[in-house]
Amino acid sequence: MTTYPPQFAPYLAASPIVAADHPEIRRLAAELQAAGDGSPTDTARRCFEYVRDQIRHSWDYRADAHNPLTCAAPQVLAERTGYCYAKSHLLAALLRANGIPAALCYQRLTLIPGGERYCLHGLNAVYLPEHGWYRIDARGNKPEVEAAFTPPREQLAFALDYPGELDFPGLYPEPVAAIQDLLQRCTSVQQAMDEIPDATALPPAPLNLPLKER
Repeated sequence: MTTYPPQFAPYLAASPIVAADHPEIRRLAAELQAAGDGSPTDTARRCFEYVRDQIRHSWDYRADAHNPLTCAAPQVLAERTGYCYAKSHLLAALLRANGIPAALCYQRLTLIPGGERYCLHGLNAVYLPEHGWYRIDARGNKPEVEAAFTPPREQLAFALDYPGELDFPGLYPEPVAAIQDLLQRCTSVQQAMDEIPDATALPPAPLNLPLKER
């Protein structure tokens, strides 16, 4: 098993939201690892593709009769649906259950191209021994979105194409407070969209990505 420096401990830990110790999370994590060669990179790819392809994005499927708002990783797995944030919680839990450091990351994106309304978007970073921290976005693909696992090259769901959009460098072990509040307070997918948070700054994180200027 790969060993990591002490500062990576928060990114391997289980919590009520990133529940890497939950029996169903551990079962699926082991199944995904066993399907490949067992290396961190192959296992990370399999976990990413599972969450990207098998867990529905809440807003993409908002017309479905059964589309509960989810937050904690076990709930996301059980309901097989979640906003980008919730999907990132599940992916982090699966990676950590396999002993792979995983963080939560955020972008600020416009909701309507050229519009004035922005929101936080949730994604992940995984630590790969041969590449370091590498961002991945499992929000789910659709005709205009094509995220993939192609280290060391990032292929995220969204580029920063509009004024005011931002990459936040923080590597967060847990969801930021605004996201926890949104998903735990709102009672429907529509309410969460109506109240989706925006931010031009986030609280400090234990570690930061060396993001390039865009």
